[in-house]
Amino acid sequence: MVIKSFEELDTTELYKIINLREKVFVVEQECFYLDADNHDQKSWHLLYYSQNTLAAYLRILPPNTTYKLPSIGRVVVDKKHRSKKLGRLIMTEAITFLKKEYKNTSIKIGAQTYLNSFYKSLGFKNIGEEYLEDGIPHTHMILE
Repeated sequence: MVIKSFEELDTTELYKIINLREKVFVVEQECFYLDADNHDQKSWHLLYYSQNTLAAYLRILPPNTTYKLPSIGRVVVDKKHRSKKLGRLIMTEAITFLKKEYKNTSIKIGAQTYLNSFYKSLGFKNIGEEYLEDGIPHTHMILE
């Protein structure tokens, strides 16, 4: 597992990130959205490899990027690796990173609603009403 700034990513890593995000969010979830949202350049990128394959990924967004608070987004685990609890592993690592980077601050996420119980198990709480983002139900959540 490695965390890199956008500038530290090489072109092969960036390609693998885009490939995994498109494979899951666009093809598997049938959600057509603009993935290149200009937030990657400001973010840190957590990559988890299994035998040279990108098995899990997320991006860590600094405050005032998508929200006033720091955030975690684009959390994705390759279908072949979903039974290995990699989502929990990378989320825990990202939370630890943010707590070190931004002491005494909360973390806000926009979570796909069907993953609500997963994020609650990590300490997040629902805030606000459910909303649609790119046709998929989401809920804002916060970790104090």
